Amino acid sequence: MADALELQARSLLSAAAVRARAGEMLEIGLNGGLTHFTIDLDRMDGVAEAVLAVTRKAYPTLEIPFHARWRHFVFGGIDRWARLADAASWPDRAARARAEFDLAIVSVLLDAGAGAAWRYRDAVTGQGIGRSEGLAIASLDMFASGLFSRDASVPFRTDADVLAKLPLAALTAAFQVSDANPLLGLEGRTDLLRRLGKLVAERADVFGSHDTPRPGGLFDHIAAQANGGALPAAAILSAVLNQLGPIWPSRLELAEIPLGDCWRHPAIKTDDATAGLVPLHKLSQWLSYSLIEPLQRAGFNVTDIDGLTGLAEYRNGGLFVDHEVLRLRDAADAERAHAVDSALVVEWRALTVALLDRLAELVRAKLGRTPDTLPLASILEGGTWAAGRAIAFSRRPDGSPPLKVISDGTVF
Repeated sequence: MADALELQARSLLSAAAVRARAGEMLEIGLNGGLTHFTIDLDRMDGVAEAVLAVTRKAYPTLEIPFHARWRHFVFGGIDRWARLADAASWPDRAARARAEFDLAIVSVLLDAGAGAAWRYRDAVTGQGIGRSEGLAIASLDMFASGLFSRDASVPFRTDADVLAKLPLAALTAAFQVSDANPLLGLEGRTDLLRRLGKLVAERADVFGSHDTPRPGGLFDHIAAQANGGALPAAAILSAVLNQLGPIWPSRLELAEIPLGDCWRHPAIKTDDATAGLVPLHKLSQWLSYSLIEPLQRAGFNVTDIDGLTGLAEYRNGGLFVDHEVLRLRDAADAERAHAVDSALVVEWRALTVALLDRLAELVRAKLGRTPDTLPLASILEGGTWAAGRAIAFSRRPDGSPPLKVISDGTVF
C-alpha cells in the first residue's frame, strides 16, 4: 500500500500533473463550478494582442529567448554573467555548467517577491534596481564575489557547507537591506539557502559525484540521464522536484514525500490519495527553465521544452485578472489579503497555468508559429510576464498585482 501511495505522491512531482490539474480547474470554471472566479474566454484575444505588443517591442525580430533567470543578468545592455564567464578559464564545458547551475539555483531561490520599496544600488551604473531584476543582479554580485564559496580564490561556486551556515547578516548586507530599504521575506530566503546547503551536503551521491557537494552537482545527475545527448525538459523538472523537494518549508506531504508548491482545493476530485491536491511548482519550473541553457551550452539537446508549463505567479495571473478573463465573484476579494494556501489563490494560480496554454495557441496562430518554433518558454519571456507587469502599472500606480497574496518569500 505504501508503494502505491508513494507512486501517487511522486505523480504530483511532475509538469504533467500540473498541466492536468490546471486543465481540470479551468473546465470546472468554464462550467460555472468555481467558488471565487468566473471565466470569460471572449477576452482572450485582447490578451493575446497585448502580449504580442510587448513582445514586438522587446524582440522586434521575434527571435525570443527562453524565460529564464539569465535574462535578468543583462542590465544596461550588458550580459553581466556572460562577461564574467567568458573571461574565466574553465577546464571543460561541464565545469562552466556546474558553476551556472550553482548560480541559477541560488539566484532563483532568492527570487521571491521583493516588495515595492526595496532597491539594490548597482555598483556599475549607480542605479537603484527593484524587484526581480534587482534581486538577480544582487545575487550575481554575491556569487561573483565568492560569498558562497569556501575558497576566495575560486569565487564562481556555491559550496554546500558555506550555504548551510550562511549568516542572516551576510544576506542582509549583500541585499543592502536597512530600515529605509526593507526586503520582504529575508529570513525565509536565508532559511531556504541554509536548507539547500544541508540537503546538498547530505546527498553527496547526487550533488558530489564530480566535486565536493555543491548545488551544481545536479548538472552531473541530470546529464547522466541523457539519451544520445538528448534530455527532455520534463526530466530537468523531475530532478529539481525529487532532489531539491525537501528544502521547502513544511507543507503538504503524502507518504512522507514533501509535495512542494502543491495545495488543496475542494473542486479537484480523484479516486485516490491525491484528491483535492493541486500541484503548481512555480519556483521549481522557473528554475528548470533556467537550467536549460547551461545544459545546451554543455552540448545537450534539451527536447520537448513545452513539456514544462506556464508559471503560476502574480504577473501571469494578474494578466488574466486585469484583462478580465478572470473575474472575482465577490468584488470585495480584491481588497482583502489572501493566504497562499487559500482556495482563492490556489484557484487563481491553477487557472493561470491552464489559460497560459490557451494563450500560447492564440499567440502562435497570430504569428504562424508552432510549439517548436515558438515554445511556451519564449511566449512567457516575450510576453506574458511583461504584459502582466505593463497592465498592472497602467491600472495601479505602484504596479502591484490585482490580488493581494500574503507571501512568505518562498512561493512567488
